[in-house]
Amino acid sequence: MTVQLGIPMVRGAAPGSGTAGPSGAMGADRPAFEGLRDRYGRVATDMRLSLTDKCNLRCSYCMPAEGLPWLTKDSVLTAEEVVRIVGIGVRLLGVRELRLTGGEPLVRADLVDIVAALRAAHPGLPIALTTNAVGLDAKAAALASAGLTRINISLDTLHPETFAQLTRRPFFDRVLAGIEAADAAGLGPIKINSVLMRGINDAGAADLLAWCLERGYELRFIEQMPLDADHGWTRDGMVTAAEIRTLLSQRFALSPDPRERDGAPAERFEVRPRMGRTHDGAPSARLLGTVGIIASVTEPFCADCKRTRITAEGKVMSCLFSHEEVDLRQLLRSDASDEDVAARWQDAMWLKPRAHGMDHTGLGAGDFVQPDRSMSAIGG
Repeated sequence: MTVQLGIPMVRGAAPGSGTAGPSGAMGADRPAFEGLRDRYGRVATDMRLSLTDKCNLRCSYCMPAEGLPWLTKDSVLTAEEVVRIVGIGVRLLGVRELRLTGGEPLVRADLVDIVAALRAAHPGLPIALTTNAVGLDAKAAALASAGLTRINISLDTLHPETFAQLTRRPFFDRVLAGIEAADAAGLGPIKINSVLMRGINDAGAADLLAWCLERGYELRFIEQMPLDADHGWTRDGMVTAAEIRTLLSQRFALSPDPRERDGAPAERFEVRPRMGRTHDGAPSARLLGTVGIIASVTEPFCADCKRTRITAEGKVMSCLFSHEEVDLRQLLRSDASDEDVAARWQDAMWLKPRAHGMDHTGLGAGDFVQPDRSMSAIGG
């Protein structure tokens, strides 16, 4: 194999050796190149790897109250397969960041062992975890010791009753305990992810931001995406990024964060007191912190996407809203080489769509059709 820009160019399998896609042999027209490049020049360096589809909450914007049919244990990637596939991404394909997701990754009994093995194999790799924090109080210190870099925690409200309504579980106090444990373990900066639902928790947006600012947490509001298992999402029911900015501006002064976004999904804003203005109307120097808004639906950032996703059963999803999935688990469980796996992964990313198509009028307009999988089954 040859090396360009420090990333090995994969030669172990010919283009087109992956599974068939909608236009025939997948990757048949893909030239040889380094990394996870697509037809539009984007290069994925941020890997999102789901460890399980199971979750101990039933958030209304994700899954039905009765839950979903879970994957069997044999179909989920083993700890050894997780370590191998991350190694292929880092060594052969230019992956520079890793986030472990679910479902709820804390439900995996071997989570700490997985993190420790990944850290041993990749001492300098940033490893993040996205979690609902239920049970995190018992594992935060161990995860930090194992080598976890930082953590993202889902919290949509500061009111226990509203939390129970949204998640269908009375675990609000357990989530707060998990957040506090993560903070004490040094897993910062802690990022809080929040989805606003119209008429349920949107009125508390500014209160949640104030709570996070007081504690030094980085809050990110996420537009509700059409990834609910009930397929009940509607554009009219979604609280948009513009509405979120309006809600926050009733209490705070927001101004664009001058730092480069660099492909990050969240648009960041500096937060100052609402009356904190100088005589010429410019923001005062009293900076309280920042807030991010992920506007996947109304202000999509597909052109700058750097993410590649692997589901819990080892399938590549080039986009969160993909209908096409490419199986790597079959290769991992065969006598295929790491280069074979890398080439199929490249094939999958080469066919990444230009955009998800939601920036058209109405659900299903343009090129967008809601995928069958819910967020828990994909991994965020």
